[in-house]
Amino acid sequence: MSAEPKEFSREIENLVAGFREVPEDKGRSRQRPVQDLGALVEALMVKHKIGRASAEQTIRDHWAAVVGAANASYSHAVTIEANKLHVLVSHSVVRNELFFHRQSILAKIKALPGCATVRGLVLRSG
Repeated sequence: MSAEPKEFSREIENLVAGFREVPEDKGRSRQRPVQDLGALVEALMVKHKIGRASAEQTIRDHWAAVVGAANASYSHAVTIEANKLHVLVSHSVVRNELFFHRQSILAKIKALPGCATVRGLVLRSG
């Protein structure tokens, strides 16, 4: 005799739910195989770069030295996508300042360890 429980169809599960007076399963959910929690957590830590050195974190750590303390208080380096650094800027004057000095900012960013692949800046209001 098998120790594994038998999988029933959705219709049978809903029939049993009707007898037990519990809500029927009307969604499109499906039973997925159980994954190892350690492997799943490790995959998420790699995906979101938790506890690992990343170019974005290096830039954030040195942001005040790259753009200056006054500009750093109104701007924030967010992410690197397609070799462009996306920066949120909360003040229009600081945005213009960063735009005019983007070449020197890029030179300072490329000098940081692990950030040589950054080729441009995308400045966004935010």
